[in-house]
Amino acid sequence: MLRRLPPDPLTALGWCAVPVFALVLYTAMPQPAHPVFLPSGHFVHIGRWALAGMALLMAWPAGWASRRPLPVLAVLLTEAVVARMCGDTTWPLFLAADVLVFYIAVTRSRRAAAGAVAGVLAVWVLAATAFAPGAGAFEVLTGPWSVLVVATAGAWILGSWIRLRQDHAEALRAQAATQAVQAERLRIAREMHDMVAHSIGAIAIQAGAAKRAVDSQPDGVREALGIIEQTSRETLTGLRRMLGVLREAESEPASSTPAPGLEDVDRLAATAADAGVRVEVQWHGRRRPLTPEIELAAYRVIQESVTNVVRHAEAAHCLVRVEYEEEELSVEITDDGLARATTNPRSGYGVTGMRERIALLRGHFSSGPRTEGGFRVVARLPI
Repeated sequence: MLRRLPPDPLTALGWCAVPVFALVLYTAMPQPAHPVFLPSGHFVHIGRWALAGMALLMAWPAGWASRRPLPVLAVLLTEAVVARMCGDTTWPLFLAADVLVFYIAVTRSRRAAAGAVAGVLAVWVLAATAFAPGAGAFEVLTGPWSVLVVATAGAWILGSWIRLRQDHAEALRAQAATQAVQAERLRIAREMHDMVAHSIGAIAIQAGAAKRAVDSQPDGVREALGIIEQTSRETLTGLRRMLGVLREAESEPASSTPAPGLEDVDRLAATAADAGVRVEVQWHGRRRPLTPEIELAAYRVIQESVTNVVRHAEAAHCLVRVEYEEEELSVEITDDGLARATTNPRSGYGVTGMRERIALLRGHFSSGPRTEGGFRVVARLPI
């Protein structure tokens, strides 16, 4: 609101208010037919043009109200004291002071707002008692002047309430920004874990196979080294893509390869087969493009599950079942390896990351050993 507006529009608004304020002051001033009493004890007659000039001069400081509200408030209160000494009407000046109290309460510190209120009330008491012979404090507090006290207190309370709401909204925005940063960091951590863990696992298996066959099967060594090279390049490309995403906030978006999706599952199965595990992929339902978030989440679940099978399950066969339903995508990965407890390394950060990734998309995730042997992972995502 007021604090979020740039200073130039507020300054322009203040200068536009100067002629209006001057007109109000001129209307409230005693007209030429009525003499003005001076503190020296004399009465003088002031012409219309002189009154108009005085009104404009008194209203002129309002143009700086948005930039220097406290000094402008002090000038207005001084004018109110002088006007009261001359027997002039002071309500336009106190009304403008209340507007400034509201503005100060919204845009300045609580201490500044409290000082502004105290200053207005002090000048009000001075104007109501010092220049009104015989007027006691009770008469002042219960008389017509008490309306100005209510107006000042109301301006302060309203401004403070708006200030509290704005502070609360800013705190919520800051909290949301912090949570967004944390969520993005967690997403990147999961992405790197899913990608690097699978690639490094495949590289380690191929390197071990090449080491064992270096003397007896040179062709097998050459094939294993080719797979290691291809997997390493794919991992490097993925890391560059994520680094490009991280740099987008500071530079122009860099051209990057698209995020993996379900169309890459067959290639993933071929990579696992090279590592010694036969992966069978079954597709059910009408295959169709899904949102990138759903595609990436489903692919990462399959990738992490297949990686766990290759690294931990000692399995020879793995079945990946992908089913497209009307309102849901179902992914199921089973293997014929060892059925281990869920506290083994297979249920470490990878399984936790899969569960959290699916939960962020309001899906359902489950994993655990099968009674007939092996391990089973199921993820259901709304589409």
